[in-house]
Amino acid sequence: RLLFASFQFVSSFTAHVATEEINPSLKVPLFKEKTKLEGTKRLKLYSKILHDCASKGSLSSAKAVHGKIIKKGIDPDLHLWNSLVNAYAKRGVFGYACKVLDRMPERDVVSWAALFSGLVNEGYGYDVLDLYCSMKKDGVLPNGHCLVTALKACSLSLDLFFGTLLHGEGVKVGVLLDVFVGSSLVDLYAKCGQMELAERVFLFMDKKNVVSWNALLNGYALKGDAGKILNLFQGMTESELRCSKFTLSNVLKSCTYLVNLTWGLIAHSLVIKTGCEHDEFVGCCLLDMYSKCGLAEDTLKVFKRIQEPNIVAWSAMIDCLDEQGQIQEAAELFSLMRCKGVSPNQHTFASIAGVAANLGDRLYCEGVHACIFKHGFESEIILSNALIAMYMKIRSVQNGWQVFKEMSSWNSASWNSLLSESHNGKTCDRGPSIFHKMLAEGFKPDICTFTSILRSCSNLLNIKFGHQVHAHIIKNGLKDNNLVGTSLIDLYAKNGFLADAELLFTQLIERDLFSWTALIAGYAQSDCSEKAIKCFNHMQRQGVTPNNFTLATCLSSCSNMAMLENGQLLHSMAIKAGNSGDVFVSSSIVDMYANCGCIEEAEAAFQGMVSTDTVSWNTMLFGYLQHRQGLKVLETFRMMLDKGLEPDEVTFIAVLSACSYMGFVNEGKKYFDSLTNVFGIVPTIKHCACMIDILGRAGKFNEVESFIKDMKVTSNPLIWETVLGACRMHGNDKLGESAAEKLFELNPGIASHYILLANIFAAKGRWEDVRRVRALMTHCGVKKEPGCSWVMVNGQVHIFRSTDGFHPKHGEIYIKLKELVEKSILAGYVPKTDHILNDVSDDEKLEQLFHHNERLALAFALISINPVKTIRIFKNLHICGDCHDFMKLVSGVIKQEIVVRDANCFHHFKSGICSCQDYC
Repeated sequence: RLLFASFQFVSSFTAHVATEEINPSLKVPLFKEKTKLEGTKRLKLYSKILHDCASKGSLSSAKAVHGKIIKKGIDPDLHLWNSLVNAYAKRGVFGYACKVLDRMPERDVVSWAALFSGLVNEGYGYDVLDLYCSMKKDGVLPNGHCLVTALKACSLSLDLFFGTLLHGEGVKVGVLLDVFVGSSLVDLYAKCGQMELAERVFLFMDKKNVVSWNALLNGYALKGDAGKILNLFQGMTESELRCSKFTLSNVLKSCTYLVNLTWGLIAHSLVIKTGCEHDEFVGCCLLDMYSKCGLAEDTLKVFKRIQEPNIVAWSAMIDCLDEQGQIQEAAELFSLMRCKGVSPNQHTFASIAGVAANLGDRLYCEGVHACIFKHGFESEIILSNALIAMYMKIRSVQNGWQVFKEMSSWNSASWNSLLSESHNGKTCDRGPSIFHKMLAEGFKPDICTFTSILRSCSNLLNIKFGHQVHAHIIKNGLKDNNLVGTSLIDLYAKNGFLADAELLFTQLIERDLFSWTALIAGYAQSDCSEKAIKCFNHMQRQGVTPNNFTLATCLSSCSNMAMLENGQLLHSMAIKAGNSGDVFVSSSIVDMYANCGCIEEAEAAFQGMVSTDTVSWNTMLFGYLQHRQGLKVLETFRMMLDKGLEPDEVTFIAVLSACSYMGFVNEGKKYFDSLTNVFGIVPTIKHCACMIDILGRAGKFNEVESFIKDMKVTSNPLIWETVLGACRMHGNDKLGESAAEKLFELNPGIASHYILLANIFAAKGRWEDVRRVRALMTHCGVKKEPGCSWVMVNGQVHIFRSTDGFHPKHGEIYIKLKELVEKSILAGYVPKTDHILNDVSDDEKLEQLFHHNERLALAFALISINPVKTIRIFKNLHICGDCHDFMKLVSGVIKQEIVVRDANCFHHFKSGICSCQDYC
């Protein structure tokens, strides 16, 4: 029976079966034949030579020895036969190996193991398993080495069933305690994903070597269980085994994934100890680990120690610098790499395209594009997508579209690249059309597509198109995805559909920081500040840590509702979490204190800022402006210029407004002219309105009319609102009536326009005209916003309206208010009934005057708040002149500071004086 014939069904062998026979005339180059060498000595010599041929890879010498054996008619012993099989198998000549095995008079486990070993080394796992069955039929029992090789074959072919049979064989023949058999079993189970079995075998091994540890580590690496890898590594270090570079690379990858710097440093120390520091692969793992841990300097140190960094190391270093925001350094490193003669690959170009986009330099971006062409990568779809994203980010939309059109084929990522910046600035209106084209071309949107188009809809406030996108999301089965869900919450919240946003939020499977922040921001933008703070508190109870944007949004809510206590808590939280250094958060802190009436605290927060920008300076300018500290506005503006910061349009609104209420007409004119002449800023409608306010408050109405004519701003409502306000101040009923008529034409639905004109007429005693204006207001369906004041006591907001009798403590409030009126009259208070612009009796006027809502709020605060604390009252309309005088006198009587924020500014009443200098 020819054993070789039974091997013909093994397809992988047929290509290796040689048709020629061994040539006996071949000379043996490695030894000189000794004529007197006989018997066993000759056989031992041939065996040794064949062993050397197998180890040194000399196939011709092995054939020469084989030829000599045939020529001399030598009858090989079992050892020599096995040496021949081993020599041919090791050199991958499996046809010869099988022929030799077939002609052997007897075969033992070594014969078969030699063939198995060669086949496994070449990756023929399935063939080894077939031959193993033939060996068993031949009556040969496996030994440890044979089982190790067969188990490796099972690992190669991922044949778990056959592997478990071999496991049983190991138990049966008593080799299971062998460290190599155990390691091979661990490797088999690990590669087949049976980590529980792998770990069980590992734990029962008496002795463990680096191979067994690595086998288990590799198994968990395949599963992506980085935490388990680090736990095993800890145990491995305690066992004092010498780690291999394969172990260390897996550990470093796990540290990278978990951003675990502590164990990363331990692994690095072992890299140095084991001498693997200069290994390219380990070096790249170290680079990646330090990069993901945010340590750009350490990454660069590791990079410099690599003797000859390959393209992978260069690319990893460029990626690191880019991720850490060191984009200029990343660009310089790319140039250095090219100078060193290292040719960039696709990954390098994809990285540098991202760097170029972040640099925002159009010429550099076009240079990167040209470089990609030069290296012949222009047809690579990944790089084309990177180029599109790059051009879209720098707003070079035409170039982005050109790259897109020149592509031979597109994928979803190509369309996503087009959409990538469609939510920003002037390009956001392109988002819906790109999405339409993508669907028309038959491409299926993915998560990235939907998040981009939803952001575009949010910025466009296009809820109609957003509804259509929402329908596509449901159709594509992505409604439960967190990223998409968060984008939907943002869309509905920004468009004022808070109920829909709340419903989507409750349907999220996992609520992360971004989903919480989207809802909080929605509440804040819709003036639901109390809901925003409640949502923030709920988020914290759920263990979610806020980021800079969340804190800034909540601080803005506290600012809008003047919730000082909540704002102070957020401030302390920002300091504790290390967020107070962020310019966005610190500017929000300044704004919160300023809007809560604490200008000194706002000033201290501003002076303590680590870094400032134009926005933060503007925040401080408007803080001073709100508190009527005009001189400080102008002083701060000069400091801003001295610091080298460029003022913007918003800066000059604060400066011109300060000049207005301070009566600095000439200075106002100078600053207005400097807008264009010095800073190159085109004056906006708001700047023109500020200039009209400066002239109007100074009573220079002729100049006002000339300015409006020269600047050609007659068709803007803000201009005539400003004129009407100036006329109210100076009692100019003629120009006031003309301005009001213009406003009734341009914007007839604003109640304040009718009220101001009615007040001008009432001050002049033109009651018939007052009734006419009120009748017109009713006819047009315009309703006056009801006046109210509110005060915060023990974390709760209490709202009051004039002559309010609904508060639970209204009895105590009215008693306290009567006491205050009596004390203030003794201090010289004389009620000014002319501030009641109703045609009623003087007694009724006094009754209305004494029960204005801000006075009710003051009385309630005095019976509720610690006398030492400053009283802070907030009002939605302007404070009337009589209430202003009343507050001044009361502050002196009770020897307590009263801060009132009305629709115009903050009034700090202290010791009978107001900070606005009676400009109310």
